[in-house]
Amino acid sequence: MDENRAQERGGAAPIKVLLADDQALLRSAFKVLVDSEPDMRVVGEASDGAQAYALARESRADVVLMDIRMPGTDGLAATRMISEDPELSGVRVVMLTTFEVDEYVVQALRAGASGFLGKGAEPDELLNAIRVAAAGEALLSPAATKGLIASFLAQGARADAPAAGSAHAERLAALTGREREVLVLVAAGLSNDGIAARLEVSPLTVKTHVNRAMAKLGARDRAQLVVVAYESGLVRPRTD
Repeated sequence: MDENRAQERGGAAPIKVLLADDQALLRSAFKVLVDSEPDMRVVGEASDGAQAYALARESRADVVLMDIRMPGTDGLAATRMISEDPELSGVRVVMLTTFEVDEYVVQALRAGASGFLGKGAEPDELLNAIRVAAAGEALLSPAATKGLIASFLAQGARADAPAAGSAHAERLAALTGREREVLVLVAAGLSNDGIAARLEVSPLTVKTHVNRAMAKLGARDRAQLVVVAYESGLVRPRTD
């Protein structure tokens, strides 16, 4: 099965993974797990956000597994630094949280994270998260999306929400009717397969609509689409 995964990547070089967590024991466990896979390898370890950013530039990692809470420069700040660096546009950050629904998750997604994963996730889930992020398909499970929606509800309006909403609304005007429909379903936490079944089209067609929506909205990935959908007002969380 592992050989098949490597072949699916077209013989490409292994996925370069950077581990950022202040707990050395946890980093060691992740390193053993990642390095045991033929299609990925650990290219660096960081104990704080500043080091993670520096190593991301040095190693040109494909995926950074980033703990949100670290001393000094935390994962949130480091993610923002990575997402704002033009030279690191291809780097994907997967946030590691103690719980899948973390108080900083919304901020992390706004900062540019491609998704998040609970530290209690099974090994296969972690490895899948790396592959999904490396492929450009943001890791945002239905359960995580529900938590994200709950966080929006709990946060209420923030100071810059009107400005952000207005900017997003202008970009939404460029979407086709089908792209807006797909965006709504993405924000509901549906996978491409789930959306395809709902709309009775192929998953490839859905992926095309998602990619076009990301391009038009200036979103790095699927996770950012969810943020845009809610901040623009296109989708409003239910209160019942």
